Amino acid sequence: MSKIALVRQPSSQLDDGIVDHIEKVAVDLDRARVQWRGYVDALQEHGWTTIEVDPAEDCPDSVFIEDTVVMFRNVAIISRPGADSRKPETDGTRRALAELGCPIAEIREPGTLDGGDILKVGDTVYVGRGGRTNGEGIAQLRKIITPLGGTVVAVPVTKVLHLKTAVTALPDGTVIGYPDYVDNPAIFDRFLPVPEPHGTAVVILGPDELIISASAPKTAAMLRDLGYTVTEVEISEYEKLEGCPTCLSVRVRALD
Repeated sequence: MSKIALVRQPSSQLDDGIVDHIEKVAVDLDRARVQWRGYVDALQEHGWTTIEVDPAEDCPDSVFIEDTVVMFRNVAIISRPGADSRKPETDGTRRALAELGCPIAEIREPGTLDGGDILKVGDTVYVGRGGRTNGEGIAQLRKIITPLGGTVVAVPVTKVLHLKTAVTALPDGTVIGYPDYVDNPAIFDRFLPVPEPHGTAVVILGPDELIISASAPKTAAMLRDLGYTVTEVEISEYEKLEGCPTCLSVRVRALD
């Protein structure tokens, strides 16, 4: 199984990034760059090869590369971001994945879909229907993924920006989330509440290895108590833009 992560350096216009559900706070670009480097270092220290996608300097939110594509097995499904200012971000991601040899599919107009609205648990693909992903985008994704052996389950998202702002999954398939952010926890087969808003998002690096935001120390301790190795990364500047650890990379696992 491959361990490749696509990343993209933050734009110098990062402070102009979109905020929908929280109060706008100024972003410290220099600190954001240091935090991005720390995040990339954490991936590499856990044995992941990182590939820097071409910068998208005119796109303030382009560092959140997860929103530009959905990986299902070895197929790259290029998204169509719900915010018009983010639509150009997909070009660099498409080029990088084509160079890796991934088959390419894409969401087309009038569909919209952000990668941050996708949570994969085994062959089940949960898709958040919220402000950035519409019904047509979900329908197109279903037509692409179903022949590949996946099942798409639409999930309402009304309280946060993306589905993965509210929930992610542990390696054993347990979905974790902050209860105030989740519209209907009963949709998931196993749901485990976390004690902090920033504890909702974990990046799975291996069978028992996770990355989590340093803003969620109680959640990190809880997950360690469950037997996981947890690396905390500082991403506070990205949290000012409703970002989380999953947003900052695209994990490519199925190329081998």
